[in-house]
Amino acid sequence: MQPHAAWHVLPTEEVLTLLNTRAAGLTGEEAAKRRAEYGPNELRAAGRISPWAVLLEQFKNVLIIILLIATALSIVLGHGIEAVAIIVIVFFAVLLGFIQEYRAERAIEALRRMAAPTATVLRDGEEVEVPARELVPGDVILLRAGNVVPADGRLIEAVNLQAEEAALTGESVPVEKHTAPLANETLALGDRRNLVYSGTVVTYGRGKAVVVATGMNTEFGKITGMLQEVEAGKTPLQENLDRMGKTLAKAALAVVALIVVLGLLRGQPFIEMFIFGIALAVAVVPEALPAVVTISLALGVQRMVKRHALVRRLPVVEALGSTTVICSDKTGTLTRDEMTVRQIFVANQLVEVSGAGYEPVGGFSRNGSSCEPSEPLLELLRGATLASDARLVVRNGHWEIKGDPTEAALVVAAAKAGLDRAVLEAQFPRIGEIPFTSETKRMTTLHATPDGPVAYAKGAAEVILESCTHWVAADGVQPLSEADRSAILAQAQQMAGQALRVLGVATKPGASLDNAEGGMTFLGLVGMIDPPRPEAKLAVQACEQAGIKVAMITGDHPLTAQAVARELGLLKTGRVVTGAELEAMDDAQFEREVEQIEVYARVSPLHKLRVVTALQKHGHIVAMTGDGVNDAPALKKADIGIAMGITGTDVSKEAASMTLTDDNFASIVAAVEEGRAIFGNIKKYLMYLLSSNIGEIGLMAGATLAGLPLPLTAVQVLYVNLATDGLPALALSVDPPDRDLMRRKPRNPRTGIFTRPVVALMMMGGLWSAVVNLGLFTWAQNSGRPVAEAMTMTFVSLVLIQFFKAFNYRSDRHSVLNRPFANRWLNLAILWELMLLSLIVYLPFLHDAFGTFALTLEDWLIVLGVAFTVSPVLEIGKWMVRRGWFGPLQ
Repeated sequence: MQPHAAWHVLPTEEVLTLLNTRAAGLTGEEAAKRRAEYGPNELRAAGRISPWAVLLEQFKNVLIIILLIATALSIVLGHGIEAVAIIVIVFFAVLLGFIQEYRAERAIEALRRMAAPTATVLRDGEEVEVPARELVPGDVILLRAGNVVPADGRLIEAVNLQAEEAALTGESVPVEKHTAPLANETLALGDRRNLVYSGTVVTYGRGKAVVVATGMNTEFGKITGMLQEVEAGKTPLQENLDRMGKTLAKAALAVVALIVVLGLLRGQPFIEMFIFGIALAVAVVPEALPAVVTISLALGVQRMVKRHALVRRLPVVEALGSTTVICSDKTGTLTRDEMTVRQIFVANQLVEVSGAGYEPVGGFSRNGSSCEPSEPLLELLRGATLASDARLVVRNGHWEIKGDPTEAALVVAAAKAGLDRAVLEAQFPRIGEIPFTSETKRMTTLHATPDGPVAYAKGAAEVILESCTHWVAADGVQPLSEADRSAILAQAQQMAGQALRVLGVATKPGASLDNAEGGMTFLGLVGMIDPPRPEAKLAVQACEQAGIKVAMITGDHPLTAQAVARELGLLKTGRVVTGAELEAMDDAQFEREVEQIEVYARVSPLHKLRVVTALQKHGHIVAMTGDGVNDAPALKKADIGIAMGITGTDVSKEAASMTLTDDNFASIVAAVEEGRAIFGNIKKYLMYLLSSNIGEIGLMAGATLAGLPLPLTAVQVLYVNLATDGLPALALSVDPPDRDLMRRKPRNPRTGIFTRPVVALMMMGGLWSAVVNLGLFTWAQNSGRPVAEAMTMTFVSLVLIQFFKAFNYRSDRHSVLNRPFANRWLNLAILWELMLLSLIVYLPFLHDAFGTFALTLEDWLIVLGVAFTVSPVLEIGKWMVRRGWFGPLQ
């Protein structure tokens, strides 16, 4: 829809008419037609990298280009078969690189789509959440505090609505909005108080607006962070590997140059040595390391999504593995955010209620024994339900509520006793009400019954009790004495001491609205709480085992916070600190005490920033949750800012580096575990890859320095590289994590990936491979075998030794015998490569191309024996690592 010059001067009815829409919104069919007509609500299309561009990128490696030119020259000089073999292997290497990078691009693009913002819109008269890019002119959008406005709109409803438009108008103070038409067509954007603009932020209130412009037709020339993208900047690990790769490349090229020069001095043909040198350089220069890490991170992030954690910045994956403190909100994250009745005091007896959340499943018990609901209990629950407005509904198999959570808890408790709200309303229709206010702290409703009107009231226990003259005692309705009143208030205090929110319920037969709130009969007390998530308790235990401290941060009452923290097992010897106590501490005192504090109660979002800063000064890697507009500074300051996907505002999601799609604390712990697993797999991959390269170049350098013939041909060198850098290496990047992964202390981010134990294992595997293969080649030649047979034995041994190493490097500390075949992708990769190796050795038409020889059974037994020796060597290495010979494990 082309923007109208002056939407702000038109009455709302005229705006709806011009846009051919209505206050209930468009239908899904109408929206689809308009989307086809006007395109997506985007200011710029996300740039996709073409598959051809990714393929061409593979040929930007100078070494591959030189190798292909040299190979072409070799064909001209008559070495056709070997040259064709080199071209085929290079093609497969390029194809493998293309598949890896294209998968990484697709993975990151998928993350961009998942991280894109959403909008709440009326479609077919129903509230639905859709990707913001799907909005069309004529859609009716719902706006709440914390939302980023997804498109330009004309307000048709505004309740205390304010928007911060500084990014568009420069106005630093939030602008109050209204729906009335304005007189002046030429008003500045900031004065058009009945319009909202794409990319601005709702800071207060709520409203509805009809979309008048989308995409390039909005007032914004660009979106200031509306399109939440996965930031694909280089992570610290990638930068380290970039630097290390360049250093290794220089060292490898120097060794290759030495091998080529010495070969030429011994009279080897120039073109042969030149091709061999370039092939060796292609094989051993680890130019793909940063790309491999990108793939591992991006695919790991996709796995995280399945565990309800959406990461927007790849460096966060590294930080996750190093997390030492998680500061979590209580409500909805550690708890269910579903108020649940736990205790009912009725007829002078305390009744326990089982079950949690809004699912009406549970029962009643007294003194530990289950019991059927008594008539006084049923009357209390009947009254509490009728004096409430909340409704229980089933949506997609899940029980949800419409209305206030406290009232929902009463409705669910009644349902557990067999009282259905719809049936009660039909039997006792409401004929009047006195609504709840913060001053009266009660709600009273009047109902028609066969015996005349009856009033029911619920509210603060002391307020309800004040309006009562009688109560339901164990032996029926009795006058309410001062002693009874004091006993009931003491019971309410005792329930509140268990962090229960306590309400009183009362009734009055024969009442009218004028006299309903006096002379009532007290029915009893109801105690409820937002119960901890069952999975959160297990997650807190997992954090304890993983060396991660959990701190609870809540705006709730200290008693409630303390009770929930104790039930979850996160309050042990630490302190509970309130916001007022925090305010009284200066920074120095707080920094001294912050590591002992486990619960923060009655705190504001601004206090979170102090908590993060103080913990970071102690060297902690801090994860902080938040869902409100005011949480943004703390989320940005934290090493890992975590927004809530369900209850979180758009502003908090933009400030955060990770979003929980289920608002569940257990998902944070799952993300930490996944972060550790991703880093562990990158470490396995690099140990294997670099150890293989050390073994290859060590073998060639050793043979050259010893004055021996080259033990491998150029084709064999390239094939070894393809066989080891290919499927087995990729399989290691998706290796199942070690079982004790979450029983290790957090990794120190400053130590990097190449710790002394890792380097030691890498060097042991690489140097042993070089030594034993050089020994095998020398022995084979001295035993009178033809050169082709000796080279084939060395070639096969080198490939097999890499395969043994692949299994050994699945852990840098545990024995290879510990779940040796747990990685099914590695098992399949090795089987596939063994099949290809057998074809190369035994198919006659491949002998000339690969320079191979059909090995005898004796040759195979010797080769297998030599290759297997790397396993005990690495086992001894791991034994030394476990005992700290090379320094502490990370």
